Amino acid sequence: MAAKIDYPLAPGDKGLATAATPRISPALTLLTGWLIPGAGHLLLGKWIRGLLLMAAIGGMFFVGIALQGKVYTPNTGEPLDMLGFAGDLGSGLLYLLARMIGWGQAPVLTAVADYGSKFIVVAGLLNIVAAVDAHSLASGRKQS
Repeated sequence: MAAKIDYPLAPGDKGLATAATPRISPALTLLTGWLIPGAGHLLLGKWIRGLLLMAAIGGMFFVGIALQGKVYTPNTGEPLDMLGFAGDLGSGLLYLLARMIGWGQAPVLTAVADYGSKFIVVAGLLNIVAAVDAHSLASGRKQS
């Protein structure tokens, strides 16, 4: 299904030109943006925003891993651990990769490792915000 977009022909023109652009499903954009940081924006053709999000979220996640941050698991009964798991899960495939490889399994013994845990959680939360932003762009609730 194609959506029509009206835009000015040139900076001084009053007439409008119409172009048909392919419309991407908002649900697909949300899911893709969650699984791969920045990919929702890349699907929408927002190349710079998508690559910046990919670099920022991936960078934060891997800095957290390098600082020996904890990757939370879903089976603890501690409320703060459950919130940490929800934040980590927001990283999508990065979280699954960390769990498969075994990153972030050591107990947090230093303040640096605690900062690393926060980097990982914030990367996941930022990815959730980015995926919702891509969904809003795809559904038309937000313009550019």
